[in-house]
Amino acid sequence: MKKLFGTDGVRGIANKELTPELAFELGKAGAYILTKNSSGVPKVLLGKDGRRSGDMLEAALTAGLCSIGAEVYHCGIIPTPAVAFLIKKYKFDAGIMISASHNPMEDNGIKFFNSQGLKLPDSLEAEIEEIIATKATLPAPIGAAVGVVKQCPNALDDYASFILSTVPGLSLNGMKIALDCANGAASVVAPIVFEKLGAEVYTIHNSPDGTNINANCGSTHMESLKQFVVSHNADIGLAFDGDSDRMLAVDGTGQMIDGDIIMAICGLDMNNRGQLAKNTIVATVMSNQGLEVFCRKHGIELCRTAVGDRYVLEKMLADGLNLGGEQSGHLIFSQFNSTGDAVLAGVQLLSVLVRQGKSIAELAKTIEIFPQVLINVKVPSGRMAEYATCPKIKKAQAEIEASLTPDERILVRPSGTEPLVRVMMEGRDKKNITELATKLASVIEESLK
Repeated sequence: MKKLFGTDGVRGIANKELTPELAFELGKAGAYILTKNSSGVPKVLLGKDGRRSGDMLEAALTAGLCSIGAEVYHCGIIPTPAVAFLIKKYKFDAGIMISASHNPMEDNGIKFFNSQGLKLPDSLEAEIEEIIATKATLPAPIGAAVGVVKQCPNALDDYASFILSTVPGLSLNGMKIALDCANGAASVVAPIVFEKLGAEVYTIHNSPDGTNINANCGSTHMESLKQFVVSHNADIGLAFDGDSDRMLAVDGTGQMIDGDIIMAICGLDMNNRGQLAKNTIVATVMSNQGLEVFCRKHGIELCRTAVGDRYVLEKMLADGLNLGGEQSGHLIFSQFNSTGDAVLAGVQLLSVLVRQGKSIAELAKTIEIFPQVLINVKVPSGRMAEYATCPKIKKAQAEIEASLTPDERILVRPSGTEPLVRVMMEGRDKKNITELATKLASVIEESLK
């Protein structure tokens, strides 16, 4: 059996790769691994992001969980970070989020969280995979020991109250804010939060119908938000992804503000207030060199990890750090929550603007971002691993690396969630790095087609 877990849970085309049968087995195996040390009836929180296939997978997962004897608490359409927070608030044994995050609607995914609201380490994911692969015999309670389904009617309200509690006294009165909810999990809760803070809120793409999640909207398609901010003279725009664990911003002129710039703005503010743990920000190898230059200038250390918010968080927890994230908008404020949280990040960013009395555009100008080119090369899923060993690809990459200036760098890596090899190049000369990245991408595509 092929490996099930990627960098962010189990993903695939719903009802084709991610089937109800697989979801049922994942529910059984996941519940067993995560709740076997529970002292009473194990309790598992279950949320979803609103894709049409979410109901199907929710039913299958629920059946698997109940077959192990778990009490399953449905909280409906809700952000991924809300699940992580509510597991701890309600003192549950585990949680599961049904979501493929920023992927197209035909995809879906299953993410597991432990009792601390943390994504699972590789070792526990391997145990779940082993149970499914070997068809291991698991407990099968009967009678009154079979699990039941309950509801969490206050889940969204509790999550919104939590977000507001992180910025006591903050007032956004007089500020015009545009929100792009990606027709996803933030569609209900995000407008409530920002309106309660006193902002004049304009919301787009907040009418999920099961098929329009991430469709030309949200943090992966910023065009409509950029136009909306300019046409409505908004002070700032915030774009979320389908499950609301990513957030990117747009300034009043329609210029995108990515995760690196947001980390720089928030990190410097936290550092100046003595709130940045160990004067350190955690980012990934994909983060722009401009962030590194900015941090060095302001006496902040930048620590890099492999790509994936789980690796950022692992480093933060291991070293006692409290700010980290990715250029793509996963932003983790670990003193508040244990995963990337789009609404929380938006609130924290706006608190900096209010505290400093400056616009997002003014603060972003203090960071020089190097031009960066990212090309996604689609390859057959069965050949993904070959990019690192193919002689033709290795030769082409070595030749490009030998030609780079000190201000240029290249990074080639497989996607953890899609059948893509990503080619990223960075440097001051955008024309040159675009040509080099395109050249290598063409070699990869030809070699692995």
